[in-house]
Amino acid sequence: MSSLSPGTQLGPYEIVAPFGAGGMGEVYRARDTKLNRDVAIKVLPNAFAREAQVLASLNHPNIAGIYGIEESGSR
Repeated sequence: MSSLSPGTQLGPYEIVAPFGAGGMGEVYRARDTKLNRDVAIKVLPNAFAREAQVLASLNHPNIAGIYGIEESGSR
């Protein structure tokens, strides 16, 4: 998996800085340019893309919410 550089655009999100990486993907601090707010972006390998669908179906105060998904043909 390749790292994203600050300034990279993913849909309406602009990458600001990396947060960290692990076996399930990379997490970045980003800016939602449409809603003018800071967000966390998790970039998953294709093999783990279903994680977003599962997490989006959960509603719990200790689980981060999923507010959107973008797909890339290069990942």
